[in-house]
Amino acid sequence: MWRLSDPTIEPQHREHLVKALMAARRAVGVAKRANDPAAEESAHAAVDGVKRALGERGPVWWDDGAPDYNRHMVLNSPYAEWFAGL
Repeated sequence: MWRLSDPTIEPQHREHLVKALMAARRAVGVAKRANDPAAEESAHAAVDGVKRALGERGPVWWDDGAPDYNRHMVLNSPYAEWFAGL
């Protein structure tokens, strides 16, 4: 399961972050093709930083007390029955 980005991020800022995320993901691919571990590590760090800025990783952005099931298999979550019915 993957966490959605924070819906309170201003649209222009979100657009900027999404463009930065796509650039960082492209950089991962370039580094892998070039067999450059240092560049790949740097690119992965950039992806992580942008995903945190978007609220997809790191501290939860919601305040309703619901737990964070990010990076959990759906089968190990309260959504298992729903998923099985898809």
